[in-house]
Amino acid sequence: MYIRKSIRSYKGKTYTNYVLVESVHTAKGPRQKAICSLGDLSPRPREAWIELARKIEDALIGQGDFIDSDESEVADIVDRVRARRRNDERRGEERPPPPPPPATSGALIKATPIKGALIKVDPTRVSTERHREAGPVHVGYQFWQRLELDRILRNCGLSATVLRLACAMVLNRLIAPASEHAMPAWLRRAALGDLLDTDFDAVEEDPLYKVLDKLHPHRAAIEAALVERERSLFNLDATVYLYDLTSTYFEGVCERNPKAKRGYSRDHRPDCKQVIVALVINRDGFALTHEVFAGNTQDRATLATMLDILTARAGLKEGDTVVVDRGMAFDENIAELKRRKLHYVVACRQGERDRWLADFEDVDGFVPVLRQPSPRNPGQKKTMIEVKTRRDGDVTYVLCRSEQRIPKDRAIRTRQEVRLRSDIDKLTARIANGRLVNIDKINQAIGRLKERYPRVARYFDLAYDPDTATVLAPLNADKYAKAEQLDGCYLIKTERNDLSGDELWRVYGLLTRAENAFRDMKSPLAERPIFHHTERRTEAHIFLCVLAYHLLTAIEKTLRDRGIHTSWATVRDTLKSHHICTVVLPTDDGSTLRIRKAATPEPDVQDLYRALGIPSQIITPEHSWSPPDPIR
Repeated sequence: MYIRKSIRSYKGKTYTNYVLVESVHTAKGPRQKAICSLGDLSPRPREAWIELARKIEDALIGQGDFIDSDESEVADIVDRVRARRRNDERRGEERPPPPPPPATSGALIKATPIKGALIKVDPTRVSTERHREAGPVHVGYQFWQRLELDRILRNCGLSATVLRLACAMVLNRLIAPASEHAMPAWLRRAALGDLLDTDFDAVEEDPLYKVLDKLHPHRAAIEAALVERERSLFNLDATVYLYDLTSTYFEGVCERNPKAKRGYSRDHRPDCKQVIVALVINRDGFALTHEVFAGNTQDRATLATMLDILTARAGLKEGDTVVVDRGMAFDENIAELKRRKLHYVVACRQGERDRWLADFEDVDGFVPVLRQPSPRNPGQKKTMIEVKTRRDGDVTYVLCRSEQRIPKDRAIRTRQEVRLRSDIDKLTARIANGRLVNIDKINQAIGRLKERYPRVARYFDLAYDPDTATVLAPLNADKYAKAEQLDGCYLIKTERNDLSGDELWRVYGLLTRAENAFRDMKSPLAERPIFHHTERRTEAHIFLCVLAYHLLTAIEKTLRDRGIHTSWATVRDTLKSHHICTVVLPTDDGSTLRIRKAATPEPDVQDLYRALGIPSQIITPEHSWSPPDPIR
């Protein structure tokens, strides 16, 4: 027994009615029967409707466990249901009869398939069937509803079928990422069909590809609506914007995707074509907007476009602060931020850092940054950071120094230097073997080496000597010595003068959350590799990953607010133990009772449900009755 909401429109007005419904056995199998209209009841959450239906059902069979505040309401509904049944009996509309009483035989136990009817079940033949993993999809679907994604997609004009399939595809990306070809098999293994009351057994891959095509034109509207909903739901800060980029690569040649280009690969796959994914998040890690650029796009060329998109979708306004990494710290980008009257916090490029060498060498004025241990790993040893603030005109510079970072910087430079020297030797061998003789081509090859190893190539004076037919690479000792002195040091600059060096370092440190977002999208959401070969499908696939990331962030944020610092991957693995199955109860007369219900969740799963504020009851149990086999 449960309560169903009915909405109808008449003459321009919308009327809401709630109906008490129960499952009954008929000759054609189980059916739903409306037993009482409850009218337009007071609004309440879904869990309250489930509890009200349970109380009504208990009261009808004589179990009085009312809560005082609901006693009169429940009693009134029970009286109306009983009056309805009496009227039905007078008109001859009796409820379906219970099964005939079985004869006693063997070791049998009593069970109740329909209220008021007792049967005898042979425990040696009891079994279960149609097991479906329910915990992760239950949590994912609850947060899909909490973010009101159904409403958002419906407002974009998408049909109910597209809504259900889009929900299924996003939850698949969140829980067990698979291609559209493999996704139908996952839908048949998961309990999403029970939650959505939809049969996914006949779903094939073609409708899923069409859902991608239908979602693609509405990306901007959906993102804008999600930003508004999440700000309201979680009371999020709307003044700091963290912007970063990453790359994601393809399997295949992608000849029909003009954005699939070779470029600098963050995935260490220079052999594959790629696209650049730009993402803006807030200080809590929620995605505000994203965009897909061609794979050979330079970071510095994307900022103005993203600021326009951010203004349209997330409401970027004057006085907000934009945090970017050194890949965008060019004069034209700083000028663009100033023109829009935005604050900025950026990491300076290597050349700008070098002129502060004397200040870095002077230990006076450095103040240690007090860093709290990670709640997720309280035993972790934090890196000691020291900062010093300097003013130059209207710009504030924060000099940052980390002793623990020195070995890392030196290791990176040494590795790059070894690779550069190896490639110089290969280029010299090509020249010596006569495979490369054109001077212009040789100079182009030297230029490519400088582009490939920018971190260390500036310490070598690379040039071609035609007299000896070799590539000269003398080390610039002064530049190299300066680089060693700056190991472990980096520079942050801003035009804000209202924050201390400690506070500015913390604001810039928020940029690591954008890196974490990319890490989540690539694993566990499996954004890469991309198998789609058209621009539209590629962008829709990335958008699907972004939607799944919204759910992931909402789940982790809810847990963090309750002091639980656990990643989604750990939560997902814990929830996998909660299943839905059908209990099969064979009786002594050959008939069979099947009860579809969720298992009792384990204690750790129940703890997660409570922390996330979602009900532990996934579905209302349903039963069906199969008559004896006539052949038997």
